Amino acid sequence: MLNFYTNTQSKTYDAWGASSCQPAIAGGRGRYCALKLRKLTRQFIKDRSILPVNPYGDWNESMLVDEDLANDINLYLQEVGREISAKKLQQYLAQDDVCAKHGIEKPIAERTARRYLNALGYRFTTPKKGQYADGHECDDVVFYRQNVFLPQWRHIQHRMDSWITADCLPEYGPKMPGLQVIAWFHDESIFYAHDRRKRAWYHKDAPATPYRKGEGASLMIADFVSADFGWLCSPDGRRTARRILKPGKNKDGYFSNEDIIEQAEEAISILKECYPQYEHVLIYDNASTHLKRPEDSLSARKMPKGTPKEGQNWGIEVTKRDAVSGKIIYKADGKPEKTKIHMGDARFADGTPQPLYFPAGHSREGVFKGMAVILEERGFGDMSKLRAECKKFKCAPVGPGQEQRCCCRRILYNQPDFVNIPLVLETACKAAGVTAFFLPKFHCELNFIEQCWGYAKRIYRLCPESSREDQLEKNALNSLDIPLDTMRKFANRSRRFMDAYDRGLNGRQAAWATRKYRGHRVLPEGIMNELEKNSVV
Repeated sequence: MLNFYTNTQSKTYDAWGASSCQPAIAGGRGRYCALKLRKLTRQFIKDRSILPVNPYGDWNESMLVDEDLANDINLYLQEVGREISAKKLQQYLAQDDVCAKHGIEKPIAERTARRYLNALGYRFTTPKKGQYADGHECDDVVFYRQNVFLPQWRHIQHRMDSWITADCLPEYGPKMPGLQVIAWFHDESIFYAHDRRKRAWYHKDAPATPYRKGEGASLMIADFVSADFGWLCSPDGRRTARRILKPGKNKDGYFSNEDIIEQAEEAISILKECYPQYEHVLIYDNASTHLKRPEDSLSARKMPKGTPKEGQNWGIEVTKRDAVSGKIIYKADGKPEKTKIHMGDARFADGTPQPLYFPAGHSREGVFKGMAVILEERGFGDMSKLRAECKKFKCAPVGPGQEQRCCCRRILYNQPDFVNIPLVLETACKAAGVTAFFLPKFHCELNFIEQCWGYAKRIYRLCPESSREDQLEKNALNSLDIPLDTMRKFANRSRRFMDAYDRGLNGRQAAWATRKYRGHRVLPEGIMNELEKNSVV
């Protein structure tokens, strides 16, 4: 009020009543407040004493209004990490140095500490699930990710459309010459009949209702998806590569490598017929079903070192199938019947075949030679004194450029023809003129179809619960109607992970670097240091 009254630039200069109304209006008050201001100002001019302070509400005010104290508490809670408790906060605020710094006169109760934790944004609940990083940094996984998959992805990335997150429009830029590449990601997911949303609004007096035990009938769906077209199907929607399976021993069985290949061939047929103007790439998870090798392919895993004794032989144990239908033959106890076959021929360094079994005319015709004989034929010298395998196959490390010759099995493992064995799925796709990639193990964040499954299951869980299998299939297929814009946002997130790995970040750093944080959130100091070293922040 005095500022308005004495300021010559003010419109209320030398106007007593108007100068009192201005701050009253600014504070959302009325004439009574202006009257009080005039009285207090006259008192101040008369005796120049300190203006009276209204103590209303001060005695019931939390100590957290002190920003310095709130910041110190936040720093302490970050140091505690997952071991946060109200008791520890109570003990922290009772420390002599903390009390002296912030003027705390008496300790707080544990119940007050719980209220402080709630006020600071902490909740006593189960942790939210984020991006997992189990197995991301195993040596073999890192090697495959950095030296196999990422170079393959970089080779096609510059001929793909990148989608802007805001409105999901294609961002056209300079592209490498050649056909535009469409990446189709493959995966399977299972829907359960009793999988429904559990959390909802219930009346406090609502009675407990009986529920069905178990997950109920299941339905597995396997499909391809791309950020350009969505689910893989013909433009008219009549042809699709989607596979629907009721898994179980007494139902449709389980998704096998043969089913994967059949689905891939159907997908390639649709793509070549409906989208011939593009170059297509099929991307699969690094699952054992997808990575199956031919049954007679080379493997030193169970080979014996020496030639089997008289009357014995060694071969690969495989599942026996019917010669006409190709179906698995089962024994009376329900288990698949097994049979043994010969392993295929190896190859010398010059490419000529090396039979692993003694040829016709030999005294042991058709008998497996053994690892020692195989290596001797390759020029490794006498193998009689070399052990078959190191204990638990933990061979001693060797220096750079040195050859591993600690055991027979390790030598064979490192032979080029034993290492470079084409996969059945990879060979089938290549024969059809389409490239197949395989994601690194444990890296589900790179396959954005996983997020499509999550979106679909969120919709599916809102459907009325039913144990009928036809209703299960209907609800599951209806939930797969995902907007294309949403799919492109999912694809953008997966691509950000690929870019993070391409910059040399590990799984933990990539998860933090691709996550969006609001202004009040603070990255842990250790993560910040790691990201700053890699110039991500």
